[in-house]
Amino acid sequence: MLNVGFDVGGTNIKVGVVNEKNQIVAQRRQPFPTGRSYQKVAAIMAEMTESMAEELSVPAASFGSVGIAIPGDLDAAGETIINAHNLHFHNIPMKREMEKHFPRTPVFLGNDANVAALAELHAGVFQGCRTAVLLTLGTGVGGGLILNGRMFNGGMEHGVELGHMILVHGGDRCSCGKKGCVEAYCAGTWLVRQGRKAIVEYPLSLIYKAARGSMERVSAKLVIDCAKKGDAVAQDIFDDYVEHLSSAITSIASLLDPEVIALGGGVSLAGDFLFRPLRRQVEEKSFFHFAHKVMPAKLGNEAGIIGAANLIRNQD
Repeated sequence: MLNVGFDVGGTNIKVGVVNEKNQIVAQRRQPFPTGRSYQKVAAIMAEMTESMAEELSVPAASFGSVGIAIPGDLDAAGETIINAHNLHFHNIPMKREMEKHFPRTPVFLGNDANVAALAELHAGVFQGCRTAVLLTLGTGVGGGLILNGRMFNGGMEHGVELGHMILVHGGDRCSCGKKGCVEAYCAGTWLVRQGRKAIVEYPLSLIYKAARGSMERVSAKLVIDCAKKGDAVAQDIFDDYVEHLSSAITSIASLLDPEVIALGGGVSLAGDFLFRPLRRQVEEKSFFHFAHKVMPAKLGNEAGIIGAANLIRNQD
């Protein structure tokens, strides 16, 4: 059976046809049409699907399902996009609109972080797990849970927002408007903010030199690379980051006792430079007398497509 998986973001729409071995056998990508109506977006998605069907020499109606990963909140029924700020979509009946283009094909919507966790369950590092956690560390912090071998969307189906647990009482302002969230301290943007402060406060640091004194050149990768090269200022920043992240992971582990905690997103690409001290701190802070597996996610940019194509497998 071939299933279609869409990974819809504010920059691009990506889609692939996924076979029963979770291999992407055809795919398309095009810029997200910012400012266009959701009806037009659905029509574009249908055209992309038709194009892949032609490539594979099969009718589009023969696909087993169409799954869509959305960067935002969905209603409990999984039919309406409540808020997807990057898409400028609010209260959009996306499932119904897509069903107009696929009247005989089941259509499913899912939050992108949850869908990524589902992908890791079926094709990545969560295979064989009953309980697992995915954290994506990028501009924000997303999270997806696998509980009892299934994607978990919250007890009332409102979603799971691990990035908005409170980590620091009265702490830094988060993008959501609250203070002290995990996202405010564990997203790559925290490293950027600290790196920019270092340019002002430590003009002799490697961060200043690497960024040529420009705030705009500072990225999470730049700060991490400077720490890898032994810059004391960058290393202090990175140590603080690992301290925050290990506390967040330890709290999640204490609540869920997961078999695996996987990290995705740009910060996770730091590799062992991140994972070695992180695992050590999680083990030191953990209530349990064993180390939870803290490891990189496997599927990277393919997670959204593969997870969306597997949404049909997470239905009751």
